[in-house]
Amino acid sequence: MSSASGRRGRPPGKSGAELLVVAREVFLEFGFAGTSMDEIAARAGISKASLYREHPSKAGLFAAVVQDWTTAGRHALRPALARLEATEDVRKGLLVWAQTLRAGVLSPTVVEMRRLVTAEAARHPEVGKNYLHKSWISNIGDLATALQMLDARAMLRIPDPQSAAEQLTWLVVGAPLNARMLDAAATTTDTVDAAIDLFLAAYGQIRPHTR
Repeated sequence: MSSASGRRGRPPGKSGAELLVVAREVFLEFGFAGTSMDEIAARAGISKASLYREHPSKAGLFAAVVQDWTTAGRHALRPALARLEATEDVRKGLLVWAQTLRAGVLSPTVVEMRRLVTAEAARHPEVGKNYLHKSWISNIGDLATALQMLDARAMLRIPDPQSAAEQLTWLVVGAPLNARMLDAAATTTDTVDAAIDLFLAAYGQIRPHTR
């Protein structure tokens, strides 16, 4: 009687999105090769059989973790893009978007995930390709749509939104991301204002902000 009651009182194990969070933490801690399904199951509070029913292989689970991560990252940028599309002050809107992007891309967990996926790209090319397209390329596409809307509102002059979005993204995060990927302790200079002014010099309808 007491044994059954104890089982009923135990917290449920992780599944679905919660399981992917646990798995991501283990992959980040041990790398792909050092991660075991036993460890993930133990941390998730489920049996290994239950884990394999949901994710039949470690490679498949890794792919699911990366897919979930890229989707979450893309959603995280949507509010800043929506504000940019609706802005009445194009420089301010671009600055808010750029600061949001920079804070997200340079956050420790994002950099660690990027390192993990990069390290496994040769062994799991589809995972690397998915990360590239669902994260970097998709985010640039979303930005291109926002820039096209600003062009339609005569707030910017954007003959090629896709190219302009790619240029702006690299202006904002290219150098600091490169530094952080190669040196976890690297300090980066905040060049967001300069990046936006340079972009506006090429594509703006108004003069860049002067200080």
